[in-house]
Amino acid sequence: MTSGSGVAVVAGHLCLDIIPALPAVDVSAIVRPGGLTEVGPAALVAGGVVSNTGRALHRLGVSTRLVAKLGDDPLGAITRQILRDESPELVPHLRVEPGASSSYSIVLSPPGGDRSFLHYGGANNAFGADDVDDNVLDGAGVFHFGYPSIVPRMYAEGGRELEELYRHARSAGATTSLDLAMPDPLGPSGQVDWSRVLARVLPHVDLFLPTAEELAAMLHLSAASVPDLAATALRLGARVVALKLGPRGLYLRTAKGDLTGVGEQWQSRELWMPAFAVSRVAGTTGAGDAAVAGFLAAFLRGRSPEDTLRFASAVGACSVEALDSVSAILGWEQTQARLTAGWPLATHSVDLPDSRKDALGCWHGPGDA
Repeated sequence: MTSGSGVAVVAGHLCLDIIPALPAVDVSAIVRPGGLTEVGPAALVAGGVVSNTGRALHRLGVSTRLVAKLGDDPLGAITRQILRDESPELVPHLRVEPGASSSYSIVLSPPGGDRSFLHYGGANNAFGADDVDDNVLDGAGVFHFGYPSIVPRMYAEGGRELEELYRHARSAGATTSLDLAMPDPLGPSGQVDWSRVLARVLPHVDLFLPTAEELAAMLHLSAASVPDLAATALRLGARVVALKLGPRGLYLRTAKGDLTGVGEQWQSRELWMPAFAVSRVAGTTGAGDAAVAGFLAAFLRGRSPEDTLRFASAVGACSVEALDSVSAILGWEQTQARLTAGWPLATHSVDLPDSRKDALGCWHGPGDA
């Protein structure tokens, strides 16, 4: 499947995010044994990659199918209703796991700070490769899966079902895409040999879109540079690696060989796109998922790697202007108009020696052909 065609299928983790409005203080000052902290009203939003990336893609004008599991309980009903209110087209492939409780997260996201999560996996624990059937993949231009570290069947047996899922998606003609989530060092996912799992799965992944921190933690490479992390992912088999760097933007490194299903314009590229400036960060929850949606939306439209990174950075920046991940995301044309109007870049430095900056602010590294 070549870029620019088909729908986007977004599968994997789905939950209900409960996000209380917090004062601008350190989270450790809020959660005090025996203490009480007055906070603002809570937002109830659908969260996880299926909602965050899926709804963002929908807002960007991409026909999107969401594939996930919910419990048969009130939390599941609320989550489904939130997605139905976005669009009835988003809910037909959501499945209910009888007797299961739905997943939720309590998101502690103080203004101007990074977020912390209290998370319950619930029905996500039952999600497996068999939940993505041929009907779901029919006509898919991109298949995107997120958060294998909190979908237990995906990391069981060394990632056997995750590999099966990606083999199936690619055989159906979809360009395959993978995002990660940080494993819990004290939980089962923290005991997994993620180097083994990724070595098994990445040869079947076209677009690999984790954060640098997630990848470094999973590969035990905390001292590695961003370019070295990307190079490691390429050696493990990924074709296109785009590392999310939070306020520092996105770094792209691509393979030199056959990029069937991705496109020749992606061969041998090395780019660093800074983040766009925002006047106020309301919340960072799901901003990385939103950036992934921007990346996939531009990729499906056949845009160049430079334009794809720029659009991904723009959508991620829009996301942080609201407490949740999706409310501040604009449509495709409106986002393009904001870029065309001269949206300034943030001032964070780009750590890419021997690089050059193009007219639109994207840095080209020494490995860029």
